[in-house]
Amino acid sequence: MNSLPFSPGLGDQTVTISRVADNQWHAVENDLVVGRGHASRRLDGRTFVSIDTWRGAVFDRLAAAMRADGSGPLYTVIDETDRDLAASWERAGFTSSRRECEFVVPTDVGLTPAAVPSGVVIATAGEVVEGPLRELDHAIRNEVEAAVGWQTMPAEVLPWQGGSRPMDPSKYTVAVRRDRYVGLVRVATMTRRPRIGLVAVLATEQRHGIARALLSQVLQGLHRSGVEAATAEVDETNTAAVALFEGLGARRTGSTLELVSRPGKA
Repeated sequence: MNSLPFSPGLGDQTVTISRVADNQWHAVENDLVVGRGHASRRLDGRTFVSIDTWRGAVFDRLAAAMRADGSGPLYTVIDETDRDLAASWERAGFTSSRRECEFVVPTDVGLTPAAVPSGVVIATAGEVVEGPLRELDHAIRNEVEAAVGWQTMPAEVLPWQGGSRPMDPSKYTVAVRRDRYVGLVRVATMTRRPRIGLVAVLATEQRHGIARALLSQVLQGLHRSGVEAATAEVDETNTAAVALFEGLGARRTGSTLELVSRPGKA
């Protein structure tokens, strides 16, 4: 997104906004495209939008057209430091719904095997079985849904709309107690830096150091592979998760804002 301070141009009233596909809008002036809007429906059913233009008035008209064409809430994610872009979305009727802290987590900060809670075994990627993993995933989702709701979670860890999402056991490290999976960490490695996408422990097993032991195991494995640091995003309201990462030496590098526009609200 190329954003600049709001500055309407003299010819903005001649711009035509057209929906050129189910998920695309164009702003055209004198046969030239001067702005583009795009919408994508994520796995959880939410629709996220983006706008690419350097003219403030064109941004406003594209946003208005996209809101008018949508039947449900629209979401967008921005860097919190981009004040001009935030102001553009706010003019369009979007308001903040969540803030995520971005962390860089060093892999050379970890725990010894003795730190694993008594009676708990850590199973790494090659040892994880899909059936018990899916049962744990389902149980954790039910617990979070009953508490704060899964809408507070990043879109990538939400279930597929209308069905269960595929699960790749090779991306998980799990904690096992008495042959039952009780906690997990999911890591995506097909990025510039490995990304810790989800850390979760069953409610009955929390406050025993399982999450810290899982993260330590993952970080030590990455370190042995030559990786110096991983990344993670944590909802700022999740104080326990923030403390967990900071306790492992993680450093905050920024934050992102998720904004929402709901039908019927200006």
